[in-house]
Amino acid sequence: MGRRGEEGTAEEEGTAEEEEEEEEDWENARRVLKPPPTFGGSSELRDLARVITRDIHTANPNVRWRDVVGLDDAKRLLKEAVVMPVKYPQFFHGLLTPWRGVLLYGPPGTGKTMLAKAVATECGTTFFNIAASSIVSKWRGDSEKLVRVLFELARHHAPSTVFMDELDAVMSARDGGGGASGGGDHEASRRLKTELLIQMDGLAKSDELVFVLAATNLPWDLDPAMLRRLEKRVMVSLPSRDARRAMASSLLSAHAVDDLDGALDRIAAATEGHSGSDVHSLCKECAMRPLRRLMAKLDDDLEPRDGMEEEVAAMGAITEEDVSGALREAKPSHAAAHSRRYETWTESHGVVA
Repeated sequence: MGRRGEEGTAEEEGTAEEEEEEEEDWENARRVLKPPPTFGGSSELRDLARVITRDIHTANPNVRWRDVVGLDDAKRLLKEAVVMPVKYPQFFHGLLTPWRGVLLYGPPGTGKTMLAKAVATECGTTFFNIAASSIVSKWRGDSEKLVRVLFELARHHAPSTVFMDELDAVMSARDGGGGASGGGDHEASRRLKTELLIQMDGLAKSDELVFVLAATNLPWDLDPAMLRRLEKRVMVSLPSRDARRAMASSLLSAHAVDDLDGALDRIAAATEGHSGSDVHSLCKECAMRPLRRLMAKLDDDLEPRDGMEEEVAAMGAITEEDVSGALREAKPSHAAAHSRRYETWTESHGVVA
Protein backbone atom coordinates (compact mmCIF):
# COMPACT_ATOMS: atom_id res chain seq x y z
CA MET A 1 0.00 0.00 0.00
CA GLY A 2 2.80 2.34 0.95
CA ARG A 3 4.63 1.55 -2.26
CA ARG A 4 1.52 2.23 -4.33
CA GLY A 5 1.07 5.56 -2.54
CA GLU A 6 4.68 6.45 -3.27
CA GLU A 7 4.17 5.49 -6.93
CA GLY A 8 1.01 7.59 -7.08
CA THR A 9 2.84 10.58 -5.60
CA ALA A 10 5.69 10.11 -8.06
CA GLU A 11 3.24 9.91 -10.95
CA GLU A 12 1.51 13.12 -9.81
CA GLU A 13 4.86 14.90 -9.51
CA GLY A 14 5.85 13.63 -12.93
CA THR A 15 2.58 14.85 -14.43
CA ALA A 16 3.01 18.29 -12.84
CA GLU A 17 6.57 18.49 -14.17
CA GLU A 18 5.42 17.46 -17.65
CA GLU A 19 2.69 20.14 -17.61
CA GLU A 20 5.23 22.76 -16.56
CA GLU A 21 7.59 21.64 -19.33
CA GLU A 22 4.77 21.72 -21.89
CA GLU A 23 3.77 25.23 -20.77
CA GLU A 24 7.39 26.38 -20.95
CA ASP A 25 7.75 24.82 -24.42
CA TRP A 26 4.56 26.60 -25.52
CA GLU A 27 5.84 29.90 -24.15
CA ASN A 28 9.08 29.60 -26.13
CA ALA A 29 7.60 28.03 -29.23
CA ARG A 30 7.60 29.71 -32.62
CA ARG A 31 4.76 29.03 -35.02
CA VAL A 32 5.87 26.68 -37.81
CA LEU A 33 4.45 27.79 -41.15
CA LYS A 34 3.55 25.43 -43.96
CA PRO A 35 5.22 25.91 -47.37
CA PRO A 36 4.07 29.04 -49.22
CA PRO A 37 1.67 28.81 -52.17
CA THR A 38 3.07 28.56 -55.70
CA PHE A 39 1.03 31.49 -57.11
CA GLY A 40 0.63 29.62 -60.39
CA GLY A 41 4.38 29.59 -60.97
CA SER A 42 4.69 33.40 -60.95
CA SER A 43 8.19 34.29 -59.70
CA GLU A 44 7.14 37.93 -59.25
CA LEU A 45 4.33 37.03 -56.83
CA ARG A 46 6.59 34.60 -54.98
CA ASP A 47 9.11 37.40 -54.45
CA LEU A 48 6.37 39.66 -53.11
CA ALA A 49 5.16 36.80 -50.89
CA ARG A 50 8.62 36.64 -49.28
CA VAL A 51 8.28 40.34 -48.42
CA ILE A 52 4.92 39.77 -46.71
CA THR A 53 6.08 36.57 -44.99
CA ARG A 54 8.63 38.60 -43.04
CA ASP A 55 5.67 40.30 -41.32
CA ILE A 56 4.19 37.04 -40.05
CA HIS A 57 4.68 37.10 -36.29
CA THR A 58 5.91 33.62 -35.40
CA ALA A 59 7.25 34.45 -31.92
CA ASN A 60 5.02 34.49 -28.86
CA PRO A 61 4.48 38.08 -27.52
CA ASN A 62 3.44 36.55 -24.16
CA VAL A 63 0.63 39.04 -23.50
CA ARG A 64 -2.49 37.44 -21.97
CA TRP A 65 -6.03 38.75 -21.84
CA ARG A 66 -5.54 39.21 -18.09
CA ASP A 67 -2.54 41.49 -18.75
CA VAL A 68 -4.84 44.00 -20.48
CA VAL A 69 -6.59 45.94 -17.71
CA GLY A 70 -10.23 46.79 -18.41
CA LEU A 71 -11.36 47.02 -22.07
CA ASP A 72 -13.84 44.19 -21.48
CA ASP A 73 -16.00 44.95 -24.53
CA ALA A 74 -12.99 44.96 -26.84
CA LYS A 75 -11.73 41.65 -25.42
CA ARG A 76 -15.19 40.11 -25.72
CA LEU A 77 -15.50 41.13 -29.38
CA LEU A 78 -12.05 39.81 -30.21
CA LYS A 79 -12.84 36.49 -28.55
CA GLU A 80 -16.11 36.31 -30.51
CA ALA A 81 -14.33 37.07 -33.77
CA VAL A 82 -11.18 34.96 -33.41
CA VAL A 83 -11.07 32.57 -30.46
CA MET A 84 -14.55 31.04 -30.39
CA PRO A 85 -14.89 30.39 -34.16
CA VAL A 86 -11.60 28.46 -34.09
CA LYS A 87 -12.62 26.42 -31.04
CA TYR A 88 -16.31 25.92 -31.91
CA PRO A 89 -16.77 26.33 -35.68
CA GLN A 90 -20.04 24.38 -35.61
CA PHE A 91 -21.82 27.37 -34.00
CA PHE A 92 -20.60 30.05 -36.43
CA HIS A 93 -22.52 29.73 -39.68
CA GLY A 94 -25.30 31.53 -41.49
CA LEU A 95 -26.28 34.69 -39.64
CA LEU A 96 -23.77 33.83 -36.92
CA THR A 97 -20.79 33.98 -39.28
CA PRO A 98 -17.94 35.51 -37.21
CA TRP A 99 -16.97 39.14 -37.56
CA ARG A 100 -14.36 39.56 -40.30
CA GLY A 101 -13.18 43.04 -39.33
CA VAL A 102 -12.84 45.02 -36.10
CA LEU A 103 -11.53 48.57 -35.74
CA LEU A 104 -9.93 49.65 -32.46
CA TYR A 105 -9.72 53.41 -32.19
CA GLY A 106 -9.03 55.89 -29.45
CA PRO A 107 -6.37 58.13 -27.94
CA PRO A 108 -2.72 57.06 -28.19
CA GLY A 109 -1.43 54.85 -25.39
CA THR A 110 -4.73 53.27 -24.35
CA GLY A 111 -3.90 49.63 -25.14
CA LYS A 112 -4.81 49.01 -28.79
CA THR A 113 -1.49 47.38 -29.60
CA MET A 114 -1.61 45.43 -26.31
CA LEU A 115 -4.91 43.94 -27.45
CA ALA A 116 -3.31 42.93 -30.74
CA LYS A 117 -0.46 41.23 -28.85
CA ALA A 118 -3.01 39.39 -26.73
CA VAL A 119 -4.69 38.17 -29.92
CA ALA A 120 -1.33 36.94 -31.23
CA THR A 121 -0.65 35.15 -27.93
CA GLU A 122 -4.02 33.67 -27.08
CA CYS A 123 -5.72 32.88 -30.36
CA GLY A 124 -3.36 30.43 -32.05
CA THR A 125 -3.88 31.95 -35.51
CA THR A 126 -1.24 33.00 -38.01
CA PHE A 127 -0.61 36.64 -37.09
CA PHE A 128 0.31 39.15 -39.83
CA ASN A 129 1.68 42.40 -38.34
CA ILE A 130 1.17 44.81 -41.24
CA ALA A 131 2.33 48.44 -41.35
CA ALA A 132 2.06 50.92 -44.21
CA SER A 133 5.63 50.09 -45.27
CA SER A 134 4.61 46.45 -45.74
CA ILE A 135 2.20 47.10 -48.60
CA VAL A 136 3.40 50.40 -50.10
CA SER A 137 6.01 50.16 -52.85
CA LYS A 138 7.71 52.75 -54.98
CA TRP A 139 7.36 50.49 -58.03
CA ARG A 140 4.27 51.01 -60.16
CA GLY A 141 1.68 48.31 -59.60
CA ASP A 142 3.52 46.56 -56.76
CA SER A 143 1.43 48.04 -53.94
CA GLU A 144 -1.83 46.49 -55.09
CA LYS A 145 -0.01 43.21 -55.83
CA LEU A 146 1.35 43.21 -52.28
CA VAL A 147 -2.20 43.62 -50.93
CA ARG A 148 -3.41 40.75 -53.08
CA VAL A 149 -0.51 38.54 -51.98
CA LEU A 150 -1.12 39.46 -48.33
CA PHE A 151 -4.69 38.16 -48.40
CA GLU A 152 -3.77 35.10 -50.45
CA LEU A 153 -1.15 34.23 -47.84
CA ALA A 154 -3.66 34.89 -45.05
CA ARG A 155 -6.12 32.46 -46.65
CA HIS A 156 -3.33 29.94 -47.29
CA HIS A 157 -2.23 30.01 -43.63
CA ALA A 158 -5.78 30.26 -42.22
CA PRO A 159 -6.97 30.67 -39.57
CA SER A 160 -5.21 34.02 -39.76
CA THR A 161 -5.32 37.44 -38.15
CA VAL A 162 -4.20 40.46 -40.19
CA PHE A 163 -3.33 43.32 -37.84
CA MET A 164 -3.07 46.71 -39.56
CA ASP A 165 -1.73 49.36 -37.20
CA GLU A 166 -2.18 53.08 -37.95
CA LEU A 167 -4.76 52.24 -40.60
CA ASP A 168 -5.32 55.92 -41.40
CA ALA A 169 -1.85 56.00 -43.03
CA VAL A 170 -3.13 53.62 -45.71
CA MET A 171 -6.91 54.09 -45.85
CA SER A 172 -7.61 57.79 -45.52
CA ALA A 173 -10.70 59.07 -47.31
CA ARG A 174 -10.24 58.76 -51.05
CA ASP A 175 -11.46 62.29 -51.76
CA GLY A 176 -8.36 63.49 -49.90
CA GLY A 177 -10.43 65.96 -47.97
CA GLY A 178 -11.50 67.67 -51.16
CA GLY A 179 -15.14 66.62 -51.19
CA ALA A 180 -16.39 65.30 -54.52
CA SER A 181 -13.55 66.83 -56.48
CA GLY A 182 -11.26 63.83 -56.24
CA GLY A 183 -9.05 65.54 -53.69
CA GLY A 184 -5.30 65.15 -53.59
CA ASP A 185 -5.03 61.36 -53.73
CA HIS A 186 -2.36 60.07 -56.09
CA GLU A 187 -3.44 57.46 -58.65
CA ALA A 188 -1.19 54.81 -57.04
CA SER A 189 -2.72 55.52 -53.64
CA ARG A 190 -6.25 55.16 -55.04
CA ARG A 191 -5.34 51.84 -56.68
CA LEU A 192 -3.90 50.54 -53.39
CA LYS A 193 -7.03 51.54 -51.46
CA THR A 194 -9.31 50.03 -54.08
CA GLU A 195 -7.44 46.71 -53.99
CA LEU A 196 -7.55 46.63 -50.21
CA LEU A 197 -11.32 47.22 -50.24
CA ILE A 198 -11.80 44.48 -52.87
CA GLN A 199 -9.79 42.00 -50.82
CA MET A 200 -11.73 42.91 -47.68
CA ASP A 201 -14.96 42.18 -49.56
CA GLY A 202 -13.52 38.86 -50.63
CA LEU A 203 -13.15 37.78 -47.01
CA ALA A 204 -16.92 37.65 -46.62
CA LYS A 205 -17.17 35.25 -49.59
CA SER A 206 -14.34 32.99 -48.41
CA ASP A 207 -14.70 29.87 -46.29
CA GLU A 208 -11.28 30.34 -44.68
CA LEU A 209 -11.21 32.13 -41.34
CA VAL A 210 -9.30 35.36 -41.98
CA PHE A 211 -9.86 38.18 -39.50
CA VAL A 212 -8.75 41.79 -39.97
CA LEU A 213 -7.91 43.75 -36.83
CA ALA A 214 -7.19 47.43 -37.46
CA ALA A 215 -6.11 50.21 -35.12
CA THR A 216 -6.04 53.97 -35.53
CA ASN A 217 -5.85 57.17 -33.51
CA LEU A 218 -7.70 59.12 -36.21
CA PRO A 219 -10.90 57.25 -37.11
CA TRP A 220 -12.52 60.31 -38.69
CA ASP A 221 -9.84 60.26 -41.42
CA LEU A 222 -10.77 56.75 -42.61
CA ASP A 223 -12.57 56.10 -45.87
CA PRO A 224 -16.29 55.32 -45.35
CA ALA A 225 -15.99 52.22 -47.53
CA MET A 226 -13.38 50.80 -45.14
CA LEU A 227 -15.60 51.59 -42.16
CA ARG A 228 -18.36 49.52 -43.76
CA ARG A 229 -16.01 46.54 -44.04
CA LEU A 230 -14.86 46.86 -40.43
CA GLU A 231 -18.11 45.56 -38.98
CA LYS A 232 -17.33 46.39 -35.35
CA ARG A 233 -15.77 49.70 -34.35
CA VAL A 234 -14.73 49.86 -30.72
CA MET A 235 -13.39 52.90 -28.92
CA VAL A 236 -10.53 51.99 -26.61
CA SER A 237 -11.08 54.78 -24.12
CA LEU A 238 -8.88 56.27 -21.43
CA PRO A 239 -8.57 54.03 -18.37
CA SER A 240 -10.99 54.43 -15.47
CA ARG A 241 -9.85 55.17 -11.91
CA ASP A 242 -9.94 51.47 -10.96
CA ALA A 243 -8.00 50.56 -14.09
CA ARG A 244 -5.34 53.20 -13.37
CA ARG A 245 -4.97 51.86 -9.83
CA ALA A 246 -4.61 48.30 -11.12
CA MET A 247 -1.98 49.43 -13.66
CA ALA A 248 0.02 51.27 -10.99
CA SER A 249 -0.22 48.27 -8.66
CA SER A 250 1.15 45.95 -11.36
CA LEU A 251 3.94 48.34 -12.38
CA LEU A 252 5.11 49.07 -8.83
CA SER A 253 4.78 45.48 -7.57
CA ALA A 254 8.50 44.79 -8.03
CA HIS A 255 9.55 47.88 -6.00
CA ALA A 256 9.46 48.68 -2.30
CA VAL A 257 6.91 51.42 -1.61
CA ASP A 258 6.17 53.16 1.67
CA ASP A 259 2.39 52.96 2.24
CA LEU A 260 1.65 51.17 -1.04
CA ASP A 261 -2.14 51.45 -0.73
CA GLY A 262 -1.97 55.17 -0.08
CA ALA A 263 0.39 55.68 -3.04
CA LEU A 264 -1.89 53.74 -5.38
CA ASP A 265 -4.94 55.72 -4.25
CA ARG A 266 -3.14 59.01 -4.82
CA ILE A 267 -1.95 57.98 -8.28
CA ALA A 268 -5.42 56.76 -9.29
CA ALA A 269 -7.08 59.95 -8.08
CA ALA A 270 -4.56 62.36 -9.59
CA THR A 271 -4.34 60.83 -13.08
CA GLU A 272 -7.82 61.54 -14.43
CA GLY A 273 -7.49 61.99 -18.21
CA HIS A 274 -4.18 60.10 -18.38
CA SER A 275 -3.67 57.21 -20.78
CA GLY A 276 -2.18 53.86 -19.84
CA SER A 277 1.11 55.01 -21.35
CA ASP A 278 1.01 58.14 -19.16
CA VAL A 279 0.47 55.99 -16.04
CA HIS A 280 3.44 53.84 -17.06
CA SER A 281 5.66 56.93 -17.40
CA LEU A 282 4.48 58.21 -14.00
CA CYS A 283 5.27 54.93 -12.24
CA LYS A 284 8.67 54.84 -13.92
CA GLU A 285 9.39 58.32 -12.57
CA CYS A 286 8.37 57.17 -9.08
CA ALA A 287 10.79 54.24 -9.31
CA MET A 288 13.61 56.43 -10.68
CA ARG A 289 13.69 58.80 -7.72
CA PRO A 290 15.20 56.37 -5.17
CA LEU A 291 17.70 55.32 -7.84
CA ARG A 292 18.70 58.95 -8.41
CA ARG A 293 19.39 59.35 -4.69
CA LEU A 294 21.56 56.26 -4.73
CA MET A 295 23.46 57.38 -7.83
CA ALA A 296 24.10 60.80 -6.26
CA LYS A 297 25.48 59.06 -3.19
CA LEU A 298 27.72 56.80 -5.25
CA ASP A 299 29.02 59.78 -7.22
CA ASP A 300 30.20 61.31 -3.94
CA ASP A 301 32.14 58.13 -3.07
CA LEU A 302 35.08 58.34 -5.44
CA GLU A 303 36.96 55.43 -3.83
CA PRO A 304 35.42 51.93 -3.56
CA ARG A 305 35.08 50.72 0.00
CA ASP A 306 33.84 47.71 1.92
CA GLY A 307 30.07 47.29 1.98
CA MET A 308 29.46 49.37 -1.15
CA GLU A 309 27.90 46.40 -2.99
CA GLU A 310 25.33 46.03 -0.21
CA GLU A 311 24.48 49.73 -0.49
CA VAL A 312 23.94 49.37 -4.22
CA ALA A 313 21.62 46.41 -3.63
CA ALA A 314 19.65 48.38 -1.02
CA MET A 315 18.29 51.15 -3.23
CA GLY A 316 15.61 52.29 -0.81
CA ALA A 317 11.84 52.45 -0.99
CA ILE A 318 9.64 54.82 -2.97
CA THR A 319 8.49 57.44 -0.48
CA GLU A 320 5.40 59.62 -0.32
CA GLU A 321 7.56 62.54 -1.41
CA ASP A 322 8.70 60.57 -4.48
CA VAL A 323 5.08 59.97 -5.48
CA SER A 324 4.20 63.65 -4.93
CA GLY A 325 7.16 64.79 -7.02
CA ALA A 326 6.32 62.42 -9.85
CA LEU A 327 2.69 63.57 -9.83
CA ARG A 328 3.79 67.21 -10.07
CA GLU A 329 5.80 66.41 -13.19
CA ALA A 330 3.20 64.10 -14.78
CA LYS A 331 1.19 65.71 -17.56
CA PRO A 332 -1.40 63.91 -19.69
CA SER A 333 -0.50 63.45 -23.34
CA HIS A 334 -4.16 63.76 -24.33
CA ALA A 335 -6.18 66.98 -24.52
CA ALA A 336 -9.78 67.26 -23.30
CA ALA A 337 -10.86 68.76 -26.63
CA HIS A 338 -9.51 65.69 -28.41
CA SER A 339 -11.57 63.46 -26.08
CA ARG A 340 -14.74 65.28 -27.08
CA ARG A 341 -13.97 64.61 -30.75
CA TYR A 342 -13.69 60.86 -30.04
CA GLU A 343 -16.98 60.96 -28.16
CA THR A 344 -18.73 62.74 -31.02
CA TRP A 345 -17.39 60.23 -33.57
CA THR A 346 -18.37 57.30 -31.32
CA GLU A 347 -21.96 58.52 -31.13
CA SER A 348 -22.19 58.17 -34.91
CA HIS A 349 -20.01 55.17 -35.69
CA GLY A 350 -18.82 53.08 -32.73
CA VAL A 351 -19.13 51.71 -29.22
CA VAL A 352 -17.08 52.41 -26.10
CA ALA A 353 -14.88 49.71 -24.53
